[in-house]
Amino acid sequence: MKFDVHLNGAHGSTKHVVELERTASGYRMIVDGQRVDGDAALVAPGTVSVLIGGQSFEVQVAPANDEQIKLQCGAHEFTAELRDPRAWQGRRHGALEAEGRQQIVAPMPGKVVRVLVRAGDEVAAGQGLLVVEAMKMQNEIRSPKQGKVERFEVEEGQAVNTGEVLCVVS
Repeated sequence: MKFDVHLNGAHGSTKHVVELERTASGYRMIVDGQRVDGDAALVAPGTVSVLIGGQSFEVQVAPANDEQIKLQCGAHEFTAELRDPRAWQGRRHGALEAEGRQQIVAPMPGKVVRVLVRAGDEVAAGQGLLVVEAMKMQNEIRSPKQGKVERFEVEEGQAVNTGEVLCVVS
């Protein structure tokens, strides 16, 4: 998986390109083109133990708002926004909305925890359709276009895999 990570802290803002791949012994990470050896483990709700280059860090993770998370490591505090460069970013960047019938797919494996609209409802571009929980974080899946929800392929409580069709908007 490849992400654009935007960090805001006391010393300003930075953007990093992070690629993650699960291996048998941890994660293969490439940060801004440089390979980084590391591992991470959830040790308690909201607490992640991170091992990078042989050095251990305890990071507290909490939601900051709809699109950002708050990270605290020792005396250092950041807000972070993870953006999947493949994801539709139309509402934020003024791009044209998607056209035609759109299948909305799960961006990651997880569990559907809330369905926000019903089949037959009219929705606006960027409106939340459902919420998928992955790795203890809730991710609102939004409509890429204005239209009508044709049908749902999932229901609350159902586990989903990456790329699985969640619903269809026409």
